[in-house]
Amino acid sequence: MKPYRLAATGLAVALLGSLLAVAPANAAPGTTTETDTAAATGAARCPTNPATPKRQFRAMWIASVVNIDWPTRGSYTAPDRIAAQKAEYQGWLDLAQRLHHNAVIVQVRPTADAFWPSPYEPWSEYLTGVRGQDPGWDPLAYLIDEAHKRNLEFHAWFNPYRISMPDGAGADITKLAPGHPVRQHPEWAVAYPVNAPGSRLYYNPGIPEVRAFVQTAMLDAVRRYDLDGVHFDDYFYPYPAAGQDFDDQATFERYGAGFASKADWRRHNIDLLIREMGQKIKSIKPWVKFGVSPFGIWRNKAADPRGSDTNGTQSYDANFADTRKWVREEWIDYIVPQIYWNIGLTVADYAKLVPWWADVVAGTRVQLYIGQADYKIGDPAQPAAWQDPAEMSRHLTLNRDYPEVDGNVHFSATQVRANKLGATDIYAAEHYSRPALVPAMSHLPAKPLMFPIITGATRKADGIALRWRQLVDGFGPFGDATAYAIYRFDGVSLPGACGFADASHLIGTVRATDGAVQSYLDRTAKPGKRYSYYVTALDRLANESQPSPPYLVLR
Repeated sequence: MKPYRLAATGLAVALLGSLLAVAPANAAPGTTTETDTAAATGAARCPTNPATPKRQFRAMWIASVVNIDWPTRGSYTAPDRIAAQKAEYQGWLDLAQRLHHNAVIVQVRPTADAFWPSPYEPWSEYLTGVRGQDPGWDPLAYLIDEAHKRNLEFHAWFNPYRISMPDGAGADITKLAPGHPVRQHPEWAVAYPVNAPGSRLYYNPGIPEVRAFVQTAMLDAVRRYDLDGVHFDDYFYPYPAAGQDFDDQATFERYGAGFASKADWRRHNIDLLIREMGQKIKSIKPWVKFGVSPFGIWRNKAADPRGSDTNGTQSYDANFADTRKWVREEWIDYIVPQIYWNIGLTVADYAKLVPWWADVVAGTRVQLYIGQADYKIGDPAQPAAWQDPAEMSRHLTLNRDYPEVDGNVHFSATQVRANKLGATDIYAAEHYSRPALVPAMSHLPAKPLMFPIITGATRKADGIALRWRQLVDGFGPFGDATAYAIYRFDGVSLPGACGFADASHLIGTVRATDGAVQSYLDRTAKPGKRYSYYVTALDRLANESQPSPPYLVLR
């Protein structure tokens, strides 16, 4: 949106107030910040409703590997495959909005392939059913644009090292797409497990050229597309198969000098991937977030006194992922441990792992979201706790006891929509009843935002239509308004600072459009009732301006 300028005399006081109220997120010592302003107005001491937090990351994973969520295999044979796949994706966005999510995490590089026209890797087989086949459109561009239209953050989910799946190319390089990089560099790949069910190909993480290549392939999407985040899951080195070691002995002998063990060397290789990827993302686009969703156990206390009171698989040893280190070194912006166990499970108790992870992120700038196992709800193969429709809601209630927990991500979209046992309805009603802004990341660069001015409101048959202008947008010291938050209060009384402390009065957010006049239709307004409306501006990181002056709807 282009800046709409007014005479300086009419805005001087407002401009000064906005500058003082919302300084850049990376402001120098002594500069007033948004937190300082909240404290000064009393908002920091406001009572809030834990069921309606103002900021909370809410998302679901939309998995493409083996067509778990999107696109479906059925779309391949639709009369119009592209239209069918677009419609399927719109359905997932409808679900996200209905549940008051504010982000989607979509898998766009499941097996060393791409959901965009990549110069480095072939088109994904999960778009057409054929490895390397051009789908005839740019899915990633569409995925991002449609998410942003609904003001959902888009986090691109990449798998760094997995090349194939058992029901695809398996361990056979000759079955990879024509022109696949591994066809030119077969020495880069390792089959694992060998001569066993589930065998597939992986890039060898210990080869420096491999690490550089996969980073370049993923960063192509960062450079060319308007991503909000880059997301890795738990697959680094493959999970161990009984009686087999990943065949990288020759690589260790070549590159492992100075390491006490192969395990230490492997962890170093993954450390390099994470640290370098974070640095490179920020060098390209400093605002793009980098997050990882590892296996939920770092180490058991029996193996390391710093570990959790658990007795399960350890990502430190199984995947050679030193996830605690990544947090403490602040190489990532957020972490989503997959705490896929019920409350009270002996070997891995949700109620013990959440406080352990809260303690890990404490004192760092890394945000903690919890990975939730919606796929276990109502599964007869799971423990009795998962047959209780309220189990997942209890997880989210427990999270409230730990202020370090900033949100949840649900696996996966299909299971969220399935609503088994009515569990999705229960936890959504008890925890996601209001919209929420994504948590702000104060270490990422930002500029202050000028507040909007509401210019009108019209009662219609389907609600109240609000109109406003962003008078100063991306001009001078001010940042760009990427979106807006709309607040509504009953009657005409002034709410004070505490009225904005949680989401009790937040009725929605909307993406900024190119025109000077912005709008929102409040479909929940009741005929004849009086309301006071406020609008705030949000930048792309959800940093928020001061509220607009109120606009009263009296009849």
